Amino acid sequence: MSDELTAKERLFCLYYHLDRNAREAAEKSGFGSNPRKALRLLRKEEVSDYIKKLDSESKTCTPEVAAGYRRLAFGCANDAVTLVLDPDIGRQELSKLDLFNVAEIKRQKGGTVEIKFFDRLKALEKLAEIGEDDRTQKTATLYSAIENSAKALAEACDD
Repeated sequence: MSDELTAKERLFCLYYHLDRNAREAAEKSGFGSNPRKALRLLRKEEVSDYIKKLDSESKTCTPEVAAGYRRLAFGCANDAVTLVLDPDIGRQELSKLDLFNVAEIKRQKGGTVEIKFFDRLKALEKLAEIGEDDRTQKTATLYSAIENSAKALAEACDD
């Protein structure tokens, strides 16, 4: 499966798995920022299968939820600042801005603009909870394996 993918395609899959943003994944993996190229990659069967494989190996919560919390916790505010400082921004430029971490935008009577962002600390706390749940699950699995091994060893000694 992954043997059929190029190194750039595997990198695209990893970035997409983490952030669930095809355009950014394509750009970060060297395919450029063309949204059509990103969509073509997602439609490619080998790419889709590899992303599903990465998703299935992730034991926390749904990859989309974890990716959303990561974007809130570590996302950049540069595009929001660009929106405020550039009064002549057009629709095409606006559609390219990443405003995922913006909770609210208000324009005051005096022309000032107020931007509220989602709370990064809360997003980090949620990521920590997700990670803790994953560690707890792994610990329980390890404990169960040790317990089963001890039972099997005890039965073998009784024979």
